[in-house]
Amino acid sequence: MPTAHLNGLNVHFERAGSGPPLLFISGTGGDLRVQPNVFASPLAKAFDLLAYNQRGLGRTDKPDVPYSMADYADDAAALLDHVGWDAVRVIGVSFGGMVAQELVLRHPQRVSRLVLVCTSPGGEGGASYPFHEIEHLKGEERARFLLPVSDTRRDAAWAAANPDEYEKLVQMSANDPFAGEPGRAEGAHRQLEARAAHDTWDRLPQIACPTLIAAGRYDGIALPATQGKMAARIPGAELRWYEGGHLFMLQDRSAYREIVAFLNG
Repeated sequence: MPTAHLNGLNVHFERAGSGPPLLFISGTGGDLRVQPNVFASPLAKAFDLLAYNQRGLGRTDKPDVPYSMADYADDAAALLDHVGWDAVRVIGVSFGGMVAQELVLRHPQRVSRLVLVCTSPGGEGGASYPFHEIEHLKGEERARFLLPVSDTRRDAAWAAANPDEYEKLVQMSANDPFAGEPGRAEGAHRQLEARAAHDTWDRLPQIACPTLIAAGRYDGIALPATQGKMAARIPGAELRWYEGGHLFMLQDRSAYREIVAFLNG
């Protein structure tokens, strides 16, 4: 995995595939070492795909100082400079969608088409689920708490009727092979601090590039009502719904196909 020195940090990134350039910005806790990652998705087959570990995550530096959403956006712009890309397609997922909003607002000339996946604008438009309030939950306890939030169909009745699938999902969500890594807890905490302060609501009308908002019908993290507000706030934005929760891109096979088609539009 290559390393770039950006804004005083060593940032790890990966690049693969062929086609138009596409920057992928990952969600809360995103770590490219966790497999399968975005390079196993259809995006890598359709684009020259660039993804990275954001500050505080993975093998990127984790300074234990406050981070801002502007910092995250400027890191993304600096990475584009590093690889020599000018105006590119951008897709941001969950927290990455918050970063993508800041990126297009702070560096509008760098984003030619934008996809915001299962994310929120904050402010009066509504915030995503307050992960900073459950930071104390770890492992299985956290996984059991978040499962019915991530997909509102996975309630107690569903868990009782599908015990094997429920336990499998809990174990998958609870597994963190890098939990004891030096700086990991501090970096994750700093990311949640920045996430809690995210608010682009008043500035969303400034977004001028073609924008797709992709949302899960059963997402309890990036709420459906928030998606409608965000789509109405961004000029010309298109809103598409998919059959799934916060992870609808893995649950609804049409999601990747339609997102790729939009990015190639």
